[in-house]
Amino acid sequence: QVQLVESGGGLVQAGGSLRLSCAASGRAFSTYAMGWFRQAPGKERERVAVITRSGSPYYADSVKGRFTISRDNAKNTVYLQMNSLKPEDTAVYYCAAAGSNKYALPREYDYWGQGTQVTVSS
Repeated sequence: QVQLVESGGGLVQAGGSLRLSCAASGRAFSTYAMGWFRQAPGKERERVAVITRSGSPYYADSVKGRFTISRDNAKNTVYLQMNSLKPEDTAVYYCAAAGSNKYALPREYDYWGQGTQVTVSS
């Protein structure tokens, strides 16, 4: 069992920055691929970024060059640094852990955090 707790959300003006953190407790954090997803009202949950067990990052096209995912296995924490934020980045952001080699879709993730709200004002 893995418990995930996100923090760092808030209200920011367009062009600003936020850093989200996701602290994990439980088994073997380093053995999981970790993803950040977001869900805006009325929209499907979408994958924002993933970092594999080996540390390789992947990003949605909409956030490439603006967001950076990283992980600190010693602290059991994954981060999402968000720069140059836009109003369309407004959503609830979730972190998730995938125990298999598949991590593209939400259903491939085993554990989820409760989410943290990010609101970007124009």
